[in-house]
Amino acid sequence: ERESFESEEIAAVMNEHFVSIKVDREERPDVDAIYMAAVTALSGQGGWPLTVFLAPDRRPIWGTTYLPPESRGGRPGLKEVLLQVAGAWRDDREALLGHADELVEAVRRRSSFGSGGPADVGVETLDELYLQLEGSFDAANGGFGGAPKFPRPHEIVSLVHYWARTGKAKALEMAEFTLDRMAAGGVRDHLGGGFHRYSTDDLWLVPHFEKMLYDQALLVWAYVEAYRATGHERHLDVARDTIDYVLRDLADPAGGFHSAEDADSEGAEGKFYVWREDEVAALLSAEELALARPYFGIRAQGNFGESFRHEGGIPEKTNILHAAKPLEEVAASLGIEPSEARQRLASAREKLLTARSGRIRPHKDDKVLVDWNGLMISALALVCQATGDERYAEAAARAASFVLARMRENGRLLHRYRDERAGVRGYLEDHAYLALGLLDLYEATFEPRWLKEAIALAGEMERLFRDVQGGGYLLAGSDSEELVASTKEIYDGATPSGNSVAALVLGRLARMTASPELEKRFSEQIRAFGANLKRQPIAYPYFLLGADLSIGPSREVVLAGPRDDPGLAAMKRAIQTRLVPNLVLLHHPPGDDGKAIEELAPFLAGQGLVDGKAAAYVCQNFACLEPVTEVDALLALLAPRGRPGE
Repeated sequence: ERESFESEEIAAVMNEHFVSIKVDREERPDVDAIYMAAVTALSGQGGWPLTVFLAPDRRPIWGTTYLPPESRGGRPGLKEVLLQVAGAWRDDREALLGHADELVEAVRRRSSFGSGGPADVGVETLDELYLQLEGSFDAANGGFGGAPKFPRPHEIVSLVHYWARTGKAKALEMAEFTLDRMAAGGVRDHLGGGFHRYSTDDLWLVPHFEKMLYDQALLVWAYVEAYRATGHERHLDVARDTIDYVLRDLADPAGGFHSAEDADSEGAEGKFYVWREDEVAALLSAEELALARPYFGIRAQGNFGESFRHEGGIPEKTNILHAAKPLEEVAASLGIEPSEARQRLASAREKLLTARSGRIRPHKDDKVLVDWNGLMISALALVCQATGDERYAEAAARAASFVLARMRENGRLLHRYRDERAGVRGYLEDHAYLALGLLDLYEATFEPRWLKEAIALAGEMERLFRDVQGGGYLLAGSDSEELVASTKEIYDGATPSGNSVAALVLGRLARMTASPELEKRFSEQIRAFGANLKRQPIAYPYFLLGADLSIGPSREVVLAGPRDDPGLAAMKRAIQTRLVPNLVLLHHPPGDDGKAIEELAPFLAGQGLVDGKAAAYVCQNFACLEPVTEVDALLALLAPRGRPGE
């Protein structure tokens, strides 16, 4: 943008020959998906920034990814390409339009993604996903593959769940090691909390400093699942720290959460986050500095490569704070107790964060997107479940209430809210992600209205997005603006596809309501994409979480009793602090209080108190065992896999 669009010379060429349109791909993912598919069909690869030339009827003529402003190194520059396309449109328009027809047809073929063929998915596909992840695992640094390294929470959670299914210790080891390396690296903000977009190196040290709401939400999910599997509090600490960053820095005053914080400020990437040694020394006491230097890896000459510093414009001799050594090791080297080291570190962090807050912050993208807010509602609810801290559920409920009250028009979900206005008809991801968040919020609070809204969203998915011919769901609704093609996404990238989340939502709803119709839709959703899942499982790790549920066994647990009953609360906490995959949880209060949930899940009517005590009813694939009233008996029925070391 700075290189080309702010150049008066290039802008003059664009204005003379073209009607230029800049698309926010987060606001219009349907437009982005169509033209990304066209460029991928044209060149074999896609990416951003995306440059596409269209005919007046919006058919793509030609496109590519990044173009430098001027030709260099054998790569054409934007100015040269603009003139070439303008000349071809003037001199050979019919050929260009013929090529446009071919590109549109390629996009339409790609959009019939379900045409890979329906197929049943079994445990062998989960096994293959594990083998593919094991094959790409970086045993030295954690993560999968080489730099740039993105956080891949869907894959991490898949490993945790695979361990729970099979007992394969290495699956859990890979997940934990990756989470620990990310938490220690510069890809995490060690002062303000939260994670940056990705690491530019293998070590998780030098990040691209942008912070995305969806990364925070999905990583919280991964850390909570790791905590549930292991009981290791360090994972829960990272989840809380990340959530607290979101609540402090990304919350919209009206409700909901903003989308992102940019990487750069004052024209330099990361300038807000990096430190010179003398800056740190001026702020900390001698004791704090003696600990902070080795712990954060602070050096007088700086602690990361010159190439990145030069390209990003970051001042020389600066440091990216990271956990360079375990705190216990630093404490031992200083001859102090770990508790004293923790106190010094907390004080140092507070001082540095206070000083950093006086710097010029990166720009915040303050639009509120339903899909990403759905993920954050889920994350907040999961942290509430794992910690018992109700303030996280309250924040999730505020966001959910805001979306449902302010981001619907005549009942139709809208995608974006900004400057007190909502707009853009909601996409599949908006409905699926929000439904997911509401299901987790129901399980955190036991308030039936959240389950009721999730059921309604599943109905809207079917009404607006169903691909009757190809199976699955389309990205844009049947009532949306007509574009040159319809698109259907299944690939799980930085965020899971709408079809992947829809599968899991349908499966959970089917088991929470015992609805044959929802069960049928769930089975059809998995089967429609079965051939794709089996052919390349590593491309669809989130979708395979839904397949895992369909393979089973699933567990349906009903807690019967007053919400404030101590015995019921103890059983709920026992369930939600342990990993029991493919479990859904419902609450059936006695008397009139139970009627609201009975309307949504009629089978609950027969499940009540036992001898006046709160009781747990445990069912496996809807076959129910005798109710129990004690935590130990409940855990024996659930048989969660024992945590390492237990």
